[in-house]
Amino acid sequence: MKGLCQIKSELEHLEELQRRNLSPITIRIYLRAVEEFARYYDSPPDRLGPEHIRQYQAHLFTDRKLDAISVAQQLTGIRFFFCKTLKRPWIVEDTPSPKKPIRLPEILSREEVEQLIQCTDSRLHRACILTLYATGVRREELVRLKMADIDSARMVIHVHQGKGRKDRDVMLSPRLLTELRDYWRSLNPKPKTHLFPSKGPQPNLDAPMEAKSVWDAVHRAATRAKLEKRVHPHTLRHCFATHLLESGADLRTIQLLLGHADLKTTSRYLHLSERHLKAAASPLDSLSFAVAPNREDERSPK
Repeated sequence: MKGLCQIKSELEHLEELQRRNLSPITIRIYLRAVEEFARYYDSPPDRLGPEHIRQYQAHLFTDRKLDAISVAQQLTGIRFFFCKTLKRPWIVEDTPSPKKPIRLPEILSREEVEQLIQCTDSRLHRACILTLYATGVRREELVRLKMADIDSARMVIHVHQGKGRKDRDVMLSPRLLTELRDYWRSLNPKPKTHLFPSKGPQPNLDAPMEAKSVWDAVHRAATRAKLEKRVHPHTLRHCFATHLLESGADLRTIQLLLGHADLKTTSRYLHLSERHLKAAASPLDSLSFAVAPNREDERSPK
């Protein structure tokens, strides 16, 4: 059972997170990181110190088999608790952030995206997947879209308070607008606020659908389409950016549409674009050596 001191510490931690106006997702991740850290030692987190953190970091790698990105996320949450809530010093050299591997995301071809869309199991899920691919919005941004965010006069969709607490506009494709209108006409009763309202045994038209439901919808569609690649909602965001780049859009425009703070983040799509990969010829093609003879022909009798 938690003592009064531990409850007070947890409340102060939550207050510190909220005071900085962090996103609900970030708050949830940071709280869980400290909770799991304390549970591992069966001790209030404010009674633990640098040596415990170092041991816990090794545990995350060796026992829980987490990747570098997940471990770094856990350490960030714990560091916030010690530095911002408890006001304790944090020596970076004692708990270095793990080096994160640089991996390119998997991209679907346009034909594979079509297969995915055609294999959705409802109008709702079709509309969700179409919107993800047509706009490049994140899964959490998708479920927060409201009816008023669809601006058919200017042909844009307003994304409010996306990652980093930033607003931005993305394009509204005429084809997507037609699909969304068909989806709207199929709904009964009509949603009052959110474009994609909560469904399930107890539907709530005033609440958005859960982000996990979007993940499940994409996974089921990918399974039906028999796609061999790993497909999740963020895959469609990568496809949106890569296919735009292949169609001739410039990086700066794609950066603004995706809501990236740094152009370096957007530039990774250069490594995925077939148009850019094929723009330069391999130096091997410039060599003039003769084709190697077939060894079997050399051994055959004249």
